[in-house]
Amino acid sequence: MPKPNQININPGDNLVLVGTMKGAFLFRSDAQREKWDEAGPYFPGRSVYALTYDGRNGRTRLWAAVNSSFWGSFLSSSNDFGKTWSDPESYNIKFPEGSEVSLKQIWQIAPGHQSEPDTLYCGVEPAALFKSTDAGETWSLVRGLFDHPHRPLWQPGGGGLCLHTILPDPSNDQRLFIAISTGGVYRTDDGGQNWQPRNNGVRAQFLPPDQQYPEWGQCVHKIVSHPSNAQRMFLQNHWGLYRSDDGGDSWNDIANGVPSDFGFALEVDPHDANTAYIIPIESDEFRCTPEAKLRVYRTRNAGESWEALTEGLPQKDAFETILRDSMKADANDPTGLYFGTRSGKLFASKNGGDSWTTITEGLPAITCVKTATID
Repeated sequence: MPKPNQININPGDNLVLVGTMKGAFLFRSDAQREKWDEAGPYFPGRSVYALTYDGRNGRTRLWAAVNSSFWGSFLSSSNDFGKTWSDPESYNIKFPEGSEVSLKQIWQIAPGHQSEPDTLYCGVEPAALFKSTDAGETWSLVRGLFDHPHRPLWQPGGGGLCLHTILPDPSNDQRLFIAISTGGVYRTDDGGQNWQPRNNGVRAQFLPPDQQYPEWGQCVHKIVSHPSNAQRMFLQNHWGLYRSDDGGDSWNDIANGVPSDFGFALEVDPHDANTAYIIPIESDEFRCTPEAKLRVYRTRNAGESWEALTEGLPQKDAFETILRDSMKADANDPTGLYFGTRSGKLFASKNGGDSWTTITEGLPAITCVKTATID
């Protein structure tokens, strides 16, 4: 197997963490974001659908959700930016005995609220949420969601029955959002004991016309929220693009002037609650960019209108697919934006999408893209 090359990380550096179908990769740049060093592959030959960096409480820890067709799915961590990885002696994410389900895939790793610097969450398939309060040493199933009366009725989407998005509310340490395909958006206001569906206004196009606005059961592809305006959220559905101004209590259609309201990737600008980004896909049957043009669409007015961002992106024969977790912003100002494709191309913008450069185009199929700035 190839031995991963290593890179040195310094304070102020920017990291882009990339999961693929054949391992994980790490890209590093200084504050200028002009040149990128590459390390990897880590876990060569294994799919990595979730990555995160945890820099809280003095840590410098990378987390990777590693999946092997033989060994199954588990979490691995590194405290030295990928030079060494600590695999668990036993599987750290697993359903308790008697639950009658077994872990298929880890889809998401997310830090907890700011007031919980040692809390982490994992979203998995079959749809469930796990929580750690000791920085990932031990994990427990969030029973309030697992025992929800809707759970036996959730149906798998095209990618399985996965809990793929976890959003702690930055203004309320008792509130957390999750998204399930195909279950919809759910919210807890009491730290995970009770969960309520939050899908009012979201259309389920695959249902009969008189049943297309159910309380739950939508195939939500992605939700994002603004880090300083907790009421502002955006949602990409399996057909449908929405905004919420009331913390998910209701959703408004904002698919105005985009070539398709089907897609997966979605991101919000951390500096502006009115600015969001999507990469449309033509349809659920033809999951490639419309007109074979790779275009990121940006709104600066909360979805009232959208503009195509194309400078530096291929506009001919670009039959690309971008998965739900494959676009991410960084914390710099101006905002950096990064996305990867299933054909292994990784693109970057350091000016909020106005222009793009290619970091690399030879990776395996990209499954997730995450960012971090090192303190």
